Amino acid sequence: MTASSLRPRHPRARARSTVSFLSLALAAALSLSAPAFAAEPAPAAPKVTVQTKSQKLDRLYEQYWEENLKLNPVLATMQGDPRYNDQLPNFATAAYRKQDREFTQRWLKTIEAVGSQGLSEQDLLSYEIFVRSAKIDLESDQYPTWLLPINQFYNFAASVAQFGSGTGAQPFKTVADYENWRARAGHVPAIFDQFIVNSREGVKRGVVQPKSLMVKVLSQLDALIKDRAEDTLFWKPIAGLPASFSDTDKARLTAEYRRSIDGELMPAYRRLRDYLREDYMKHARDTDGLGALPNGEAWYAFNARRTTTTSMSPAQIHQIGLDEVARIHGEMDKVIAELKFKGTRPEFFKFLQTDPRFVFKTEDELLAHYRGLEATINAKVPALFSLTPKAPFEIRAVEAFRAQSAAGGSYMRPSEDGSRPGIFYVNTYDLPTRKTWDAEDLFLHEAIPGHHFQLALQQELTDLPKFRRFGSEMAFSEGWGLYAESLGKELGVYRNAYDYFGYLQNELWRAIRLVVDTGLHSKNWTREQVIAYMLANSAESETQATAEAERYMAIPGQALAYKVGELKIMELRKRAEKELGARFDIREFHAEMLKDGSLPLEILDKKIDRWIAAKKA
Repeated sequence: MTASSLRPRHPRARARSTVSFLSLALAAALSLSAPAFAAEPAPAAPKVTVQTKSQKLDRLYEQYWEENLKLNPVLATMQGDPRYNDQLPNFATAAYRKQDREFTQRWLKTIEAVGSQGLSEQDLLSYEIFVRSAKIDLESDQYPTWLLPINQFYNFAASVAQFGSGTGAQPFKTVADYENWRARAGHVPAIFDQFIVNSREGVKRGVVQPKSLMVKVLSQLDALIKDRAEDTLFWKPIAGLPASFSDTDKARLTAEYRRSIDGELMPAYRRLRDYLREDYMKHARDTDGLGALPNGEAWYAFNARRTTTTSMSPAQIHQIGLDEVARIHGEMDKVIAELKFKGTRPEFFKFLQTDPRFVFKTEDELLAHYRGLEATINAKVPALFSLTPKAPFEIRAVEAFRAQSAAGGSYMRPSEDGSRPGIFYVNTYDLPTRKTWDAEDLFLHEAIPGHHFQLALQQELTDLPKFRRFGSEMAFSEGWGLYAESLGKELGVYRNAYDYFGYLQNELWRAIRLVVDTGLHSKNWTREQVIAYMLANSAESETQATAEAERYMAIPGQALAYKVGELKIMELRKRAEKELGARFDIREFHAEMLKDGSLPLEILDKKIDRWIAAKKA
């Protein structure tokens, strides 16, 4: 999955300001009778530039994106644009939500006023994506996510620490960089205080988080709160002050950071922690699914639609999950038979979890194993891909303060200016549960040819409007990541049955997600039922099953994107292979999938149909 960042819960944050484009009128030429005598030539008429509809839309999209960055400055930081690195609006306030909503309404009206008639190819895709996204964003406003401002998975307080420690996208290279973070950090206490206000309102309305999730949030906050500034993560940039800074700047920054940490940040963290522990926990619910909240059934159905970019209902998705679980179990049974294992499938799952041959002895050994996969896979990439990103990536361990609740792996895209590579984060927490057979498919998903190929390449498509270069449709991005796992044998991995079984296990895991996420939020399943189902039907550990169950509780519907997206991409590949026959080229198909960035699945389906028709012509 892609890594979360320091951003509002709804990262759409589109900024707008009224824009009018001046239309250039054609000058009417004076009709003069030709005189009977020689005359001075008339001055040449001024050149007139006629703006096409696509050019007008391109200019609008550019202005839209610039306003978007001003409204959501952390998005600019994430893409390597430093102009707003000192800013952090209080996105938790009603005023910000109103500004955001009016921004979306105004820009939707502006783009629809231009219309789609006469547009084709990229211009039509951009129009369709923009309008669809804006309408979905506006529809989401009826569901009060703002009343649930914090959970253990999207914990803004933990994201602040990641940024402020120098391990995130916030740069700490120049004196100005240090001053920017100091200014940005100054806005954090007001956001935390607004979280408390919003949470109190949620308590009044009966819109509260499950108690089991908030226990984890308290642990995360406790780990970040320290009595001495020097012991906090926020001190790391000061401990690593560049030698090139003057002694005066070093002394000033050290004093300012100490005042910021001891006088502003730590008190704000304590206020938030104390409110959650002493007050909110008394009101947190014992139920687990979104369906238990007011209007929760409709809320979840909307989340499912938004996440999958389809019109499927939770009931339909649940059945697809059950069917996929049964199919993959059948594939697993073939591998078990090939290995001549004497026992049942659940017994084989237990063997995979307990046999010491599948355990990494140290964190360094685990990281070295992942780094060794890169050369193996890169050697085979040219046979499958003609389109690859220029940006490099690196592998890092997940920071200790967020490892307990983090996914097994995640990816952060590179900065636009090339100063920061893509980052594949590997979770080394509870090392015995991170198995060797789980490594290859995770690398394919998060690094190459998964998220790094798709997201870094999308960012390099400079002809696309920026809202497409830097945006993302989860069903496409995560579907591509899971599809990338299916390419393992063609890319030189899955060379033994255990590693291939690891791929099947992870494909199974995504199918199980369809079952348990819909079960949890639309069929009244409990947290314990979800964990029990996962343990009974997969080889995952109880540690991983528990973390995953709580993840689904925290972000209802998000987990549906993976399998739904993968199934659509596989469907499109089979359709192209059947329709094109001998003319099908896997490199061309992959280029077609990646060359337009992340697309809603419904739009992707139509685009591939047009590509197939053009190839057949």
